[in-house]
Amino acid sequence: MPKNSKVVKRELDDEVIESVKDLLSNEDSADDAFKKSELIVDVQEEKDIDVEEESEVEDERPAWNSKLQYILAQVGFSVGLGNVWRFPYLCQKNGGGAYLLPYLILLLVIGIPLFFLELSVGQRIRRGSIGVWNYISPKLGGIGFASCVVCFFVALYYNVIIGWSLFYFSQSFQQPLPWDQCPLVKNASHTFVEPECEKSSATTYYWYREALNISSSISESGGLNWKMTVCLLAAWVVVCLAMIKGIQSSGKIMYFSSLFPYVVLICFLIRALLLNGSIDGIRHMFTPKLEMMLEPKVWREAATQVFFALGLGFGGVIAFSSYNKRDNNCHFDAVLVSFINFFTSVLATLVVFAVLGFKANVINEKCIAENSKMIVKFLRMGNISQDIIPHHINLSAVTAEDYHLVYDIIQKVKEEEFPALHLNSCQIEDELNKAVQGTGLAFIAFTEAMTHFPASPFWSVMFFLMLVNLGLGSMFGTIEGIITPVVDTFKVRKEILTVICCLLAFCIGLIFVQRSGNYFVTMFDDYSATLPLLIVVILENIAVSFVYGIDKFMEDLKDMLGFAPNRYYYYMWKYISPLMLLSLLIASVVNMGLSPPGYNAWIEDKASEEFLSYPTWGMVVCILLMVLAILPVPAVFVIRRCNLIDNSSGNLASVTYKRGRVLKEPVNLEGDDASLIHGKIPSEMSSPNFGKNIYRKQSGSPTLDTAPNGRYGIGYLMADMPDMPESDL
Repeated sequence: MPKNSKVVKRELDDEVIESVKDLLSNEDSADDAFKKSELIVDVQEEKDIDVEEESEVEDERPAWNSKLQYILAQVGFSVGLGNVWRFPYLCQKNGGGAYLLPYLILLLVIGIPLFFLELSVGQRIRRGSIGVWNYISPKLGGIGFASCVVCFFVALYYNVIIGWSLFYFSQSFQQPLPWDQCPLVKNASHTFVEPECEKSSATTYYWYREALNISSSISESGGLNWKMTVCLLAAWVVVCLAMIKGIQSSGKIMYFSSLFPYVVLICFLIRALLLNGSIDGIRHMFTPKLEMMLEPKVWREAATQVFFALGLGFGGVIAFSSYNKRDNNCHFDAVLVSFINFFTSVLATLVVFAVLGFKANVINEKCIAENSKMIVKFLRMGNISQDIIPHHINLSAVTAEDYHLVYDIIQKVKEEEFPALHLNSCQIEDELNKAVQGTGLAFIAFTEAMTHFPASPFWSVMFFLMLVNLGLGSMFGTIEGIITPVVDTFKVRKEILTVICCLLAFCIGLIFVQRSGNYFVTMFDDYSATLPLLIVVILENIAVSFVYGIDKFMEDLKDMLGFAPNRYYYYMWKYISPLMLLSLLIASVVNMGLSPPGYNAWIEDKASEEFLSYPTWGMVVCILLMVLAILPVPAVFVIRRCNLIDNSSGNLASVTYKRGRVLKEPVNLEGDDASLIHGKIPSEMSSPNFGKNIYRKQSGSPTLDTAPNGRYGIGYLMADMPDMPESDL
């Protein structure tokens, strides 16, 4: 080929390369224009949206440092004070070991499916409770607000219990413990035991008089208890400092607050098993009373315990899971955390009844010693013949078996005169049957048992430090259930919101550290959470299964997890769980209606508790607590249904997609424009142009309905791919 021909060929090749570069640059610019363009999307009754990969949705969203940290956070939230002082009481009350069967069945039917549901929506949508339920169905967006209100109510009094535990913790560094014996009162002539303590017990007196300095009724305020006020302030300072940086600060504390209680429980179990009577307590605990399984009340209380043990409806589960990676196996997490919670309850029950068995044995020995002295006295007086007492029995050092033998003999011989002798049978089962729960277990029964432990201050310090950590783990989840959705929705600074929230809660919480504060704790515990949370979780189930669509939700799970969840969950979410929850709600309403609203007041003169009804204003407060907690649900529904708020106002936002990221931009709709892409017009775009037929709206799509947190369902499909599968979340 001639030399000039090679030159011409090289020039032609260069022109071709430049043409290709021009084409690519034009394509890039068109692609950039497309990426920067705004998509207006529809909220439909059946949501159609594709939330992109975790790194694309919101790059700046915090994340857990490790999977272990996340699991510990969920365990710390679900495993709380109720596992230690509620579950053992229910187990004893409802058939012992037989109670575990209905509890396990209901854990599988209600607990794990609903826990899995909350983990899934939080992880998939990566928002707090307000954002999640706004996204699922804007008209049901009030579910998230209701969760926040309930969380706030519960946080108000739950931190008071942590304050009580801090007080007892601070008083445990003494030998002997301050609640070991009744105090002595001195007057001018002589010294005597405090009458109120003598009529009750040392630990009971210390709890009601020294710690709470309680008034005789809820109407008697009595002013602030300064000791408990300081402890409440300390509790809120700890919570605020731990939560001020969100999971970045609270996540590190989880390693201690979640694991330390297990160390203490195991130490207590080992120590208790080495004490006399512990096996009697455990045997009494797990002796099954199968006939009680047929009682509806047992199943109702088991369902309620499952429901609250996992923290369903609070929003903390959703908030924690929203910081997960999008491909995290939340199904495994749901099963793991649920069974950790169950086995923690069983472990706590073993510990409680081993310790109570030891306490019952100590009390029983005192009872036998006192009654043996009475029998010796009757023998000397001639009320009982020496001939009926077996010769091998020494009443000055009698064993429990020998005493019961003598007791039975006297009862048979002195059948008519026996009641006048006032002898006690001194059965250890009678002491173990005295069911105690809540503060009565932690601050009275358990503290009394620990006074009989060798090195009792050490065990007291460990026990109340465990209670503090159990409470803090639950408080972190509860506060996260408030902070995360509010920050996601209103874009306020987390640090400022956390401080304001804790400061406000402390100020309102001063009603719980009055002398009558314990009665307000009972009121809030009974009325602020139970019914509202049941309604919230029922609505969550309905929103996912029937409003959003259970089939689409199952497809989303398959897309997120990489495998299809067992069909078992489909039937649970769609049929069984809603029916069970509705039954539980009806049973709870009936039980609340049949039970007179009131509280157990401590009467100083009698040194005993007495049930009192709430005054009229107290009944109003109880009703207001329930109404205020659930009010956001109908309020938001009416506002959205009737379009009472202008959707194009500044505080409502639309969603734009820029490189797959969800961003918040003002809505700016003009006229009846059905175009989905708003950016440069075709004449302004670099060639080649993207025609408007690339994306098309689905036929019959409703009008635009915005959500406060700026999430929409995507109402478009690829026009040239009619069979393309839809990604629903």
